[in-house]
Amino acid sequence: MYPDLTKTIESLPFAFLSEDRKQILQPLIEFIQAKTTNQQEVRLNLICTHNSRRSHLSQVWAQTAASYYDIKNVACYSGGTEATALFPMVAETLKNSGFRIKTLSVGSNPVYAIKYSANELPVIGFSKTYDDDFNPENGFAAIMTCSQADGGCPFIAGAEKRIPITFEDPKISDGTPLQKETYLERSLQIATEMFYVFSQIKN
Repeated sequence: MYPDLTKTIESLPFAFLSEDRKQILQPLIEFIQAKTTNQQEVRLNLICTHNSRRSHLSQVWAQTAASYYDIKNVACYSGGTEATALFPMVAETLKNSGFRIKTLSVGSNPVYAIKYSANELPVIGFSKTYDDDFNPENGFAAIMTCSQADGGCPFIAGAEKRIPITFEDPKISDGTPLQKETYLERSLQIATEMFYVFSQIKN
């Protein structure tokens, strides 16, 4: 892990995670644990409406948490019910938390390489639908990170399990003086929950 990112991780407020949220996270813990116990691939597809904010934050933090706790064979993906673009403030927020980010292509839907460690593959961040060719076809858990996608997509083709873990959209702060603070707050909430999940997994 990069040193600045490690500092961010070490400051995550696990003690403030409510029992209600722990119960919401429990089905994801059980899915990952069952796969790990059986030495199977763990595939997580983190889904929100536009694949622009919450699903990317969840994908990046989940992949980072798996590496941090040395949980093997974990591949995290993200998608939306429609494709738009990874919102620039998401990339900036991750960069400020210690990730190294490289823009691979620009345009209406830029592609980013998001690295948490010098020796690990980057997470490739760009907006796509949950059933895009870039994502797994089957054998994955569909994690619904927003209530719109959760309500609008009762069926996700190929998903072995469907788990709602919803977060408030930081988009509400766009164009306001609180934007940077709101994105950081949401990112750290997602980080805390993903790190809690992987901290519970026994190899």
